[in-house]
Amino acid sequence: MQKVNIAAKLATFNDHWQPRIVGELNGQHVKLVKLDGEFVWHHHADEDELFLVLDGHLTIHLRDHVVELDAGEFFIVPRGVEHKPVAAREAHVLLLEPATTLNTGNVRNDLTVDHPARI
Repeated sequence: MQKVNIAAKLATFNDHWQPRIVGELNGQHVKLVKLDGEFVWHHHADEDELFLVLDGHLTIHLRDHVVELDAGEFFIVPRGVEHKPVAAREAHVLLLEPATTLNTGNVRNDLTVDHPARI
């Protein structure tokens, strides 16, 4: 059992859209990710997904509206809801989601991370 320093973990990588696992609890992964630009439209059929913005600004596009998030704010995308995260500038985000969650959900492309690194 060790504490986790989020800033120190974020300092260990610079790439975007490549989540890193920093903890686990009750079958959930706690992940850190740096986002920049647009992601792909996707959904997670069986999993909810929490986005907590640590730094920067994140826009989550849904088919019927847009959610704007600043540092200190979070949004939970319910399972089955199609969404597309967008960061106009680099944003640092903590994700909380089931360990089985694939970052691109029902889509497979060059942004798909089958086995996120643990840091």
